[in-house]
Amino acid sequence: MVNVGIIGVGLVGSELLSQLSTHRSSNVIPKFSVVALKNSSKQLLSSSDYAPLDLSNWKVALQTHGATSDLATFVEYLSSSPTPAVIIDNTSSQEIASQYSLFLRKGLHVVTPNKKAFSGDIEYYKKIVEEAEKNKRSLLHESTVGAGLPVINTLNDLIKTGDKIVKIEGIFSGTLSYIFNEFSSLSGNTKRKFSEIVKVAQENGYTEPDPRDDLNGLDVARKVVILGRIAGFDLDLETLPVENIVPESLRTLPSSSEFMERLPEFDHHFDNLDQTAKNSNQVLRYIGIIDPVNNEKCVKLVSLPVSHPFASLKGSDNIIAFTTQRFPNPLIIQGAGAGAGVTAFGIFSDLLKIYDKVNA
Repeated sequence: MVNVGIIGVGLVGSELLSQLSTHRSSNVIPKFSVVALKNSSKQLLSSSDYAPLDLSNWKVALQTHGATSDLATFVEYLSSSPTPAVIIDNTSSQEIASQYSLFLRKGLHVVTPNKKAFSGDIEYYKKIVEEAEKNKRSLLHESTVGAGLPVINTLNDLIKTGDKIVKIEGIFSGTLSYIFNEFSSLSGNTKRKFSEIVKVAQENGYTEPDPRDDLNGLDVARKVVILGRIAGFDLDLETLPVENIVPESLRTLPSSSEFMERLPEFDHHFDNLDQTAKNSNQVLRYIGIIDPVNNEKCVKLVSLPVSHPFASLKGSDNIIAFTTQRFPNPLIIQGAGAGAGVTAFGIFSDLLKIYDKVNA
């Protein structure tokens, strides 16, 4: 049995609890016991004998019986577990990410979709990787890139088996995938304006509340940094070239609503980019690239020929291509790269890896 403590029980955390509950009820021998839950204001710890929490009414129990949220108490409780324990960080909090080193020193395994620790300060990143190795604990974060897609696991396997990375490139943002798949194609569909597509994406919840947080490329950059570091390159957000496609005069507007009101002023700019691409039988795609052979590591908007695998992508799917010595024709991973269900699946799959490791 592996005891589990979960920080962050919002959209992804709730879905993960649902998947864990289903798993527990469908297995003769349960693998996991959720013994601790925490959000920003309250936390719920199981009894001293670490009996599993009732996942059928955890929301009510957390609200009515939860104590004031206190990370130190939460960590101490988990680290005293008589069986292996995992702490799951479902937040995007820098504050929580800055404590991973402590979690590992306390003997906890760590699973998270939080990108901050793996794309932030490189010295801290190296420190937590070393802490995990030194304390023989797992530090797994498959869901930081491509949600439930097996991106990080595949890259690790390529590296561990001695393959040489020639190039990593991909469409890493479901939001930007959707926007450019809708906006730039060679199909005969009626052409819509860039601003109209962004508005639909916002209304459907595909974008952040402020779409500029997607269009500035920072989320894609974090994912490129994560993969680059795993591949052995000291990438840094501060120095990675990132193309911000938000028109410069709109970047400092005080509100999202003002940005959306003024975005149509720049439809001609995006139309011109798209038409230039079409004149060469190409389409626009927003991609991240790690190309050590040509010394190119960046995030940018590019024109790709219609024969390129990225050109035929649909909806909000992600696609990642690994070109290696063994795979000169790229190994391609494609599918849903965002959403609570697939993100929770990625977290759950990391949990299963830890279970298999501690019970080997």
